[in-house]
Amino acid sequence: MSDEIPPDHPRPKSVADLFFSFTLLALQGFGGVLAIVQRELIEKKRWLTPEEFVEDWAVAQIMPGPNVINLSMMVGNRYFGLRGALAALAGMITVPLVIVLMLAVMYAQYANHPGVAGALRGMSAVTAGLIFASGLKLIPTLKNHPLSQRAALLLSAICFICIALFRVPLVYVLLGLGAVSWSLVFKKLKK
Repeated sequence: MSDEIPPDHPRPKSVADLFFSFTLLALQGFGGVLAIVQRELIEKKRWLTPEEFVEDWAVAQIMPGPNVINLSMMVGNRYFGLRGALAALAGMITVPLVIVLMLAVMYAQYANHPGVAGALRGMSAVTAGLIFASGLKLIPTLKNHPLSQRAALLLSAICFICIALFRVPLVYVLLGLGAVSWSLVFKKLKK
């Protein structure tokens, strides 16, 4: 990837354009933004080519911090240097921060209301369902994994049993089953 941007390549009009574009991205992507960011930056705005996006996303994932924050700063830096990186960062965090602070103030006011408690219990059930559904969607990808699909599902079931039924702390389950799965994969790849 070259550092020089061709003059005919679509680009943000200004630092303010970066700020508002990333603010809108942040507001659309509560809970996960990869698909939204990809559509906006590649297809709609065309600020990045698919190849640039994949390269930048890979770098954003290995850097500390939230991936999309890292990516926004990289895009801002690409077009406007430090000013652009800071504008993109501010766009990603300013309005969501204000919303979260307002929700915290409202929660402090109404935390003891039975309706609020019920809504939070309902949201936690929905969140658990979404995580479970995401896991189910990923099962077909296990066909290409060094562990067999059966072994991966068995490890998942053991994880569930340890956490849900025996109430083993998550850190111990992850360390234990992580070590087991790592060693099984290592043995398979070594052959």
